[in-house]
Amino acid sequence: MASIRDIKGRMDSTRKTKQITAAMEMVSASKMSKAEQNAKGFVPYSAKIQEVVASIAAGNSDVSHPMLEHRDVKRTGYIVITSDRGLAGAYNSNVLRRLYETIQRRHHSTDEYTVIAVGRTAYEFCQKRNIPIARSILGVADQPNFADIKELASDTVRMYSDEEIDELNIFYNHYVSAISQQVTTTKILPITDIQAENTAKSQYEYEPDQQQILEVLLPQYAESLIFGALLDGKASEHAARRTAMKSATDNANELIDDLELSYNRARQGAITQEITEITGGVAALE
Repeated sequence: MASIRDIKGRMDSTRKTKQITAAMEMVSASKMSKAEQNAKGFVPYSAKIQEVVASIAAGNSDVSHPMLEHRDVKRTGYIVITSDRGLAGAYNSNVLRRLYETIQRRHHSTDEYTVIAVGRTAYEFCQKRNIPIARSILGVADQPNFADIKELASDTVRMYSDEEIDELNIFYNHYVSAISQQVTTTKILPITDIQAENTAKSQYEYEPDQQQILEVLLPQYAESLIFGALLDGKASEHAARRTAMKSATDNANELIDDLELSYNRARQGAITQEITEITGGVAALE
């Protein structure tokens, strides 16, 4: 049985750990609220640019763009969004497991795919398993701006335009609620899911012409999908870390309760032992 001093030491260290996890929970809750606002605030922009692109693509059969056309898939690109730090429960492991399972199922050679890693966890995961990495970005801010990933997004879209890859998919955690995040896989390129939603052709006037506007808008639209997924992933990251820290704090409270019970029993046993020794000494003197 552990001594009173050992139990007291464990209680003190557990209380200190509890203070840390409780503080991290509060910080993550604050960051989650801001990240959720960022993710929701980006939706109208993404929806509007999709509407404009759809009105051109669906309303005019004369316009075309490589990003709208299927081609034989010889090499696939995978964007994977993770965090730079741990202590976020299964946030990273779930999305990396989905990525690895997809690679194992679809490919037989490393020449058939490449990864664009966002976050240190994804980068190190791919490095350890000799998964080819074409681009990477580490240390993304907790509340990212588009400027933070503009170069990465532009380079990734350019890889498709230059036919370095023939398909681009993205893996990330979709923010459902503060306690629920869902691993999501989305095909970004080629763009196949754009549909005009009852948009009249006369609603927009295009200058100089629709084809030139499409040349500019489609890369921007693809980049906006990447940035939107990053915002969504960041909200999920903070939510997952908040949940993990709350769980750690609750576990610390349970452990402290158990240790206090053990401490009181050990202390009561020590007092009983002292009383027994004193009584025995008095009896011997008589």
